[in-house]
Amino acid sequence: MRKKKILYFVEAFGGGVFTYLVNLTNELCDEYDIYIAYGLRKQTPKNFKKYFDKRIHLIKVQNYQRSISLLRDTKALLEMKRIANKVKPDIIHLNSSKAGILGRFLFRNSNVPVFYTPHGYSFLMADISNQKKAFYKLLEKAFAFKNIETIACSKGEYEITKELTSNATYVDNGINLKEFDGINMDHQTNFDHLKIATLGRISLQKNPVMFNRIAESFPNVDFIWIGDGALRDKLTAPNIKVTGWVDNKTALNYLADTDIFLLTSLWEGLPMALLEAMYMEKICVVSDVVGNRDVIHDEENGYICDSVNDFIRKVKSIGIERHTLAELIKRAHADVINHYNSAVMAHQYKKIYLKALN
Repeated sequence: MRKKKILYFVEAFGGGVFTYLVNLTNELCDEYDIYIAYGLRKQTPKNFKKYFDKRIHLIKVQNYQRSISLLRDTKALLEMKRIANKVKPDIIHLNSSKAGILGRFLFRNSNVPVFYTPHGYSFLMADISNQKKAFYKLLEKAFAFKNIETIACSKGEYEITKELTSNATYVDNGINLKEFDGINMDHQTNFDHLKIATLGRISLQKNPVMFNRIAESFPNVDFIWIGDGALRDKLTAPNIKVTGWVDNKTALNYLADTDIFLLTSLWEGLPMALLEAMYMEKICVVSDVVGNRDVIHDEENGYICDSVNDFIRKVKSIGIERHTLAELIKRAHADVINHYNSAVMAHQYKKIYLKALN
């Protein structure tokens, strides 16, 4: 019996979206014939093909780019059409804003089920003008066709999605627990010499200015930013180490040797790095934004902060309230095992896909 074909389109092929697709498609490829049409970004791993099961078909879209360009976007549309005509998928799944806009326009009258996952709406970005935010929100509403279902990647993103379309559901992101095989997770916290880390691209979204201010407030604490990016020069505190881009295994090994995971983001979808830190039993201290607050419940499995002073106060309190931390990190770890993992995520996607095919 022929496997059903799923064709994923993704322009933002890096960071959390990349990890999401690796985890999801590797889980699904036993039951489905998987195709991924992707665009390259600076943060796409150089050896990205090695992350995927050999049965997964990877197709490069030459004209994908993040910014809006009538010429390039028209060429990308034509590429997407050619790819779909060649693959003849049973399901089309669009990922992130650019592929989502182009794909929903192109496949609005498709005779196969079409899905869209935003991974953090563009109109929530803090680095754009109010006019651009309004324009991007208008685009999302205009392209929210009733026959295309939006699958948000967190409950918070789902609540925003319901303002745009009634044809929506959500599946929480999940990490692949097998990725931690071989990672030494026996690190013992030394409260007299804490190590604080974050993981991701050094961009406005991740708020390196706030991370730097927190580091300046703890000059005797070692801070590490696992990753790289255009705003690296904002990390001026002498106690911050920047690793540069490293592969996932190396990144997890860096994270394993720390105590506190700090996430100062201005906006999120549902951050994979946060789930990884929770599973590794790091003390998670995060900003109060969609995605973060869907996963972290203040003082139950981590800490939520709404200002730089709040971050500083919570970090200071960790050394004082150490007797409560064991239960807190155990609850975070259990949340990932029971819910935020790729097996659970794939199972939920299978149910959605099967329902659409029947």
